Amino acid sequence: MKASSLSFRAAVLVAIVGMGWGIAMAISQNHSTMPAHAHLNLLGFVALFLFGFFYRLHPELDRARNALLQVWVWIVGTVILTIGVGLLHAGYKSADPIAAIGSLIVLGDMIWFAWLVFRNEQAGKIA
Repeated sequence: MKASSLSFRAAVLVAIVGMGWGIAMAISQNHSTMPAHAHLNLLGFVALFLFGFFYRLHPELDRARNALLQVWVWIVGTVILTIGVGLLHAGYKSADPIAAIGSLIVLGDMIWFAWLVFRNEQAGKIA
């Protein structure tokens, strides 16, 4: 599978989950987990979709194992971060390390993505 295909598919699935979560918050009139909902939508839908566009525009990188792995790490980090932030805002202070670990995974993965972008641009692989 290409990195762009995984990014697009995961982004759409996350958007559906995020919309369902938003509807559930509206029905219950309990918006305490809204920060986690926002993180899920931004990192899980927007960022993944943008990764997909970038990789689709750069076919050589799109087929690279490194790119596919970068997307998987982003997905895992986003899930961990969202769970941690959701639990924190639901009143579980002990979830702070979960949110922290997810944050560090996502930050590290963004640095990895930056490295892929800059490395490939230097090599002349990005037009």
